[in-house]
Amino acid sequence: MSAAPVTMLVARRVPRERFHEFRAWLHEGELLAADFAGYLGSGVLAPPPDDDEFQIVFRFSDEATLAAWEHSASRRTWLQRGSGLFAQPLEQRVRGLDAWFGSAQRRPPRWKQSVAIWLAFFPVSLAFNLLFGGWLSDLPLAVRILLSTLALTPLMTYWFIPLSTRLLEPWLQPARTPAPADIALQPR
Repeated sequence: MSAAPVTMLVARRVPRERFHEFRAWLHEGELLAADFAGYLGSGVLAPPPDDDEFQIVFRFSDEATLAAWEHSASRRTWLQRGSGLFAQPLEQRVRGLDAWFGSAQRRPPRWKQSVAIWLAFFPVSLAFNLLFGGWLSDLPLAVRILLSTLALTPLMTYWFIPLSTRLLEPWLQPARTPAPADIALQPR
């Protein structure tokens, strides 16, 4: 078993008329997952106006904690209650930076990944330093870096890098015919 955080990516196709019901069911599942040890968070991306595929991300501290949630009786019961709400469920696990860029078949070259991360990191880091740099300037360098990374790492992980990868999707993922097992990861 891995000690690294693990992300489960789930894609579900939901008829438009059931979006509201699906979101309520999904919120129930997020609350359920939050009760499990090792749960780090989850997120949902609603489909664009011309699509019906929701993308859901569940993140756990390691493979063992994800497996405990995944194989729990409460999750099975929750999935059964929602079975009529969606079609074509796809699930996949990813670790580390791979969670931001999708499956191995769709992952862009590392240099493109670096550009996407930098484009998210630079403006957020600059804004942080412009807003808080004056207050932090009297602190020792190690403390300033500690505070900035403590503040920026969650922001980057949950919002800005996923936003960057979503906005750069056409450049990161040139148009091609998707394979059935492909799933686009865009965690929030």
